[in-house]
Amino acid sequence: MRRTQKETEDSARKITRRGLLAAGVQLGFLGVLALRMRQLQVEEADQFRLLAEENRVNIRLLPPARGVIYDRDGHALAENEQNYRIVIVREDAGDVETTLKRVAELVPVSTEEFEKAVKEIKRRSPFVPVTVADWLTWEDLAKIAVNAPALPGVIPEVGLSRSYPFGADYAHIVGYVGPVSDYDLSRIEDRDPLLQIPKFQIGKTGVENKLERRLRGKAGSKRIEVNAVGRIMRELGRNEGRPGANVQLTIDSALQNFVQARLGKASASAVLMNVRNGDLLAIGSTPSFDPNLFVRGISVADYDELTGNAYRPLANKAVQGTYPPGSTFKMITILAALEEALIEPEETIHCPGFTELGGRRFHCWKGAGHGKMNLRDGLSQSCDVYYYDLATRVGIEKIGAMARKLGLGTRYDLPMSAVAEGLVPTKAWKREKRGADWVVGDTLNAVIGQGFVLSSPLQLAVMVARLAAGTAVSPRLVKSIDGVETPNGPGNALDLNSANLRLVQQAMFDAVNHQRGTAYGSRVIEDRMRIAGKTGTSQVRSITEAERARGVIQNRNLPWRQRDHALFTGFAPFEAPRYAVSVVIEHGGSGAEVAAPIARDILLQALYGTLPPLSAYPTSQRGRIEEMQNSLRLRDPRSQGDGEERSRA
Repeated sequence: MRRTQKETEDSARKITRRGLLAAGVQLGFLGVLALRMRQLQVEEADQFRLLAEENRVNIRLLPPARGVIYDRDGHALAENEQNYRIVIVREDAGDVETTLKRVAELVPVSTEEFEKAVKEIKRRSPFVPVTVADWLTWEDLAKIAVNAPALPGVIPEVGLSRSYPFGADYAHIVGYVGPVSDYDLSRIEDRDPLLQIPKFQIGKTGVENKLERRLRGKAGSKRIEVNAVGRIMRELGRNEGRPGANVQLTIDSALQNFVQARLGKASASAVLMNVRNGDLLAIGSTPSFDPNLFVRGISVADYDELTGNAYRPLANKAVQGTYPPGSTFKMITILAALEEALIEPEETIHCPGFTELGGRRFHCWKGAGHGKMNLRDGLSQSCDVYYYDLATRVGIEKIGAMARKLGLGTRYDLPMSAVAEGLVPTKAWKREKRGADWVVGDTLNAVIGQGFVLSSPLQLAVMVARLAAGTAVSPRLVKSIDGVETPNGPGNALDLNSANLRLVQQAMFDAVNHQRGTAYGSRVIEDRMRIAGKTGTSQVRSITEAERARGVIQNRNLPWRQRDHALFTGFAPFEAPRYAVSVVIEHGGSGAEVAAPIARDILLQALYGTLPPLSAYPTSQRGRIEEMQNSLRLRDPRSQGDGEERSRA
C-alpha cells in the first residue's frame, strides 16, 4: 500500500529527530569521555604514573614519645634518646631471607638477631614493621638508606628508646622498660595497637610499669607511598599522636644517691620520709643493678649473675621485703598498754633475764637481766622481760589494733612493684592459716617483734613518722603528673592521748641519747639536730636451751643466712620532727652496731642538705666518720647522671 505524501513527510521528520537525539547522546558521551581522559592524563597524570609503577599507600603507626620521669627538683630519671634502627615489612619485602642477608652484608647483624627477626616476621601480620637491628651508628643507617632500592621492604628509622641517666640509684623505684612479650599481651586487658609493634617498649617494673598507660601516650599515624620495591616515595599525610604524661616523683636525687652509697655493698634497705606531708625522699635497696641493661637486652651472663646473687639485687627490699621488726615494735606495745591504762609510766617490772611461762623460758637479750625497769628504761634499754609482762596484760588483739593504727599490716598504694602488706597476726588469722589456737607464748613473741609479726622498711618508716607527728601521715611517691599535684598531707590526728605519745617519744630520745640507751653510740651532739629512735635485732633462727647453756653463738661465727637482721627506726630533730627513717640490714647482726650509725648519717644528711659537719658527731668518732665520708662515691645530681662524682673534700 502506497503511503501518502503527508505520511512520508511525518516519517522523515521523526527520523530526523531521532537522528539528532542519537547524535546528541553520542556527542555528550564523547564530551564526558574527553573530559575524563583530560583529567586522567593531565590533572592526575602523576598519581597514575606512580600507580602504573605499582606504588602502594601504607598506613604506619607513629609511636608517641614516652613521658619523662623527674625527681622532685626536675632532674630527669628516665628519659628518651635517639635510637637508629632498621625495620622490615614482609608485605613489601618479597623474599625476606634474601633481603635480610643483604642487610647483614651492610650492617652488623648477629646470627641470633637474624634468626629472631625471621621468626618474628613469620609470627606477625605482613604489614607490621619488624625490627631487624637497633642501636646502629649513623654510618650504618646511611648505608641502608643509600642501598634502599636493592632492599625491598627495609626501612631505616630514627626512633626513641629509654635511658636511665642515674643508673642503679633508681633501679628499684623507677624500674625499667623492655620489649612487649607474649606474656605481657596475655595479661594486659587493653588492645592498644602499639603493643603489636615488635620490640615496642613497655614498663616492666616500678613506676614505669605501674604508670604505664599514663607514660605510654597515644599513637599517631602516617600515610606513606611506597614503590614496587618497598621504597618510600613520599608521605601523604600525618596524624600526630599524644606524648605520654611527664611524672615528677617526691624523691630527692642527692639523698637517694647518699642512701645507696651509705648502704654500700650490704644486703640492705632504707626509707627516708617527710613526717609532715608523707613525701618519700629516698628509698634505698642494695645491692642494685643498672636498668639500662634491660632496655637494650640483657645478656644471659649478666642476668644469671643478678638472679644467682644471694643478696637479691633485683628485689626492692624497701617495699617488698618483710622482716620481723624486732624491738622496733616495742613502741606499739607500750602505746597499746598506755591507751588501755594498763600501766603507769613509773611502774617498775623486775627483769632477771627471763620470764617463765608454761614450763618454757622466754629470755631477755641481756642474759644477766636489767633489774628494775620503768617505761622509759624498758624502751631505751630494750628490756624484753618488761614487754613480756605487758603482753599478758594487753593481749594480741589490742596490740594488733595499735600496730595497724601506726601503719603496719597495710599495703600502701604506691606505684612500685610488689608492695608488701606485712603481717599483723590475730587469733583468727592463726586459726585460719595455721589451723591452731593462739597461745600466750605467741603474744610474748609478738610484743618484741618476733614470732608471726612481719613488716617492711616502708611500713616501719610510716610507723615512726606517725609517732613523731601524731598524725596518720601516709607515704607519697608521685608529686605531680603533667604538672598536676597529687594529694598529700599529714592526715588526721591519731586517736591517741598526747601525753602517752609524748612518753613514747621521750623514751625513744633516751634510747639514743642516754648513756644506757641501746643506740647511744649513734647519738648526735648538736642540740638542734638530736635524734630519737629505736634499735632492733631480729632473730632468724631458734636458739636452744642447750646452746644457751654452752653460750650463744655470736653472729660473726654463724653462716650469713643465720645471722640476725639489724634494724633501726628514728626521727629528727627531736623537738620539731621533719624526717623519719628506717634501716634494715639483712643478717647484719646488731641493730645498735650496724643499722643505727647508717640511720644517723641519713638523717643528718637530710637535715644539713649536704655531708654533715664532723662537729655534729661525738669527738671520739670524728676520725672514723671523716674516713667514711671520704670513701663515699657521691654523684652530683646536676650532672644528670654523666658519672660526675663528688666527695667530702
